[in-house]
Amino acid sequence: MTFTSFETILYQCLTPFFERHQFMWLPDKKQYRQTTDMGFQNVMLLFSVYENETVLDIQFGCRNNQIEQIAQQFLTNRAVSYSDANTLVVSIAQFNNFQFARFSIHSEEELVVACEQVKHFFDKIGFDFLTTSCTLPNLDKRLNEHPDNPCPYVYNQIHRCYKGLITARLNNNIYFDGLIDRYRHLLIHQTQNPYEQIHFERLIAYLYYYSAN
Repeated sequence: MTFTSFETILYQCLTPFFERHQFMWLPDKKQYRQTTDMGFQNVMLLFSVYENETVLDIQFGCRNNQIEQIAQQFLTNRAVSYSDANTLVVSIAQFNNFQFARFSIHSEEELVVACEQVKHFFDKIGFDFLTTSCTLPNLDKRLNEHPDNPCPYVYNQIHRCYKGLITARLNNNIYFDGLIDRYRHLLIHQTQNPYEQIHFERLIAYLYYYSAN
């Protein structure tokens, strides 16, 4: 199966489904996206074509504009543009505790089956997760409920320290001061960049005086 035929079948199978749920296809970003009052929800299609197979990975998540507007001022390394940064992002495989790997596809028939599995996942779990996760209290819970453990909904755990602390401040989390100490400690073990702690301390100072009004 050629790269072109794979793309054609993939989009033909998935686009009508996601459009029914108000997710529009953005070809330049390889993702379906729904704009929300707080930011956006998105589903990203990542695939690699090899000689005998194509590997498909589906990632999904959400963006909270208020969190990102603050975070992007202080993060020292940004992999994507400011306007496209996700607050949470996870793959279907990771969301399911890696009970199955990414989709390994060898034929058009297998691709159609994979698309049906993707649609089933979002109908049963994915859309509900996106809807509930985008609220500030749930973002606070997902980022900060277990501060000493890696957060499964953020690939970059350094970014988690920044975004978790910002979310806690915006949500008036009563454990905000304790989270400062936890994330300071985590940063020391996460990076050897001498400027990272400086940027994080600047964020802390900013948040102490931040007012949303």
